[in-house]
Amino acid sequence: MIELSNVTKMYGKVIGVNDFTLTLQPGAYGLLGPNGSGKSTLLNLITGQLRPTQGTIRVMGESPRNNASLFRRMGYCPGGEGFYSDVSAYDWVKYLQQLQGMTAADADVAAGRSLELVGMSTAMHRPISSYSRGMRQRTKLAQALAHNPEILILDEPFSGLDPIGRHELTTVLLDWVDLGKSLLFASHVLHEIESLTQSFLLICGGRLLASGTAEDVHAMMVGLPNEIAFKCSDPHRLGELLLRERVVDSLRIVDATVTVATRDPARIYGQLPGWLKTSGIDVTEMHSADESLQALFNSLMKMHRGEL
Repeated sequence: MIELSNVTKMYGKVIGVNDFTLTLQPGAYGLLGPNGSGKSTLLNLITGQLRPTQGTIRVMGESPRNNASLFRRMGYCPGGEGFYSDVSAYDWVKYLQQLQGMTAADADVAAGRSLELVGMSTAMHRPISSYSRGMRQRTKLAQALAHNPEILILDEPFSGLDPIGRHELTTVLLDWVDLGKSLLFASHVLHEIESLTQSFLLICGGRLLASGTAEDVHAMMVGLPNEIAFKCSDPHRLGELLLRERVVDSLRIVDATVTVATRDPARIYGQLPGWLKTSGIDVTEMHSADESLQALFNSLMKMHRGEL
């Protein structure tokens, strides 16, 4: 479906994508990375909006650059917005379908159908300037779906949506994948991608750090230190307790917070309630750095440099 061979994109002296080689068969994939990692650059290369500085790109066997017939087979939801504020979502989506080559009659039907699919049926004839950010996101997704493409490429499509909107559009995309269609979904939020697919591409600094299923990624991290932060009533006593139980490799205390590095987080989570009850220490807040994508990518970068 998508093939990149030694692709590099430079912005002057800044590297957007660095020696990227990747082959994706038809299916659903999550492109996961922190802000500034190169996700949008990669998607713009795949959709032909950018020309690679080096390397080759093929989408469904063709070069995407200036390839209108190929772009009609793709649906693209950009991260930014390019609306005409004084027109309605219906007119905007219809106009874009006509640019794709549809007749006015076909575009009329396609626009109405796709806007209804993403939950915009009651507001589709209002001017876009009156929309919330979530409604604008729904409209962007509608134009990507309207011409029934073979592959859907989405750049942070859930940004600005409330939990109900995220759930509704997740259902739309799951139904899309169930039809046998392909999906490439970029996000910096892990659970957004996990709700759609278990096939991940981890990108940071413009480089592909890892790919595979969630289980594959977690397996790579087995044995690496996990950071857990505790805000508590007596941080020095808690630190002493954890060291005495030999469940941490190191710890630091800042104000009322104890941050520990451990290779056995499961034991801490399982036995901490009992330890706290016995010691009388009150923990008011607990945060695992594992929930931070940046922490995951930092660990992967250290692995690549041989530091772990």
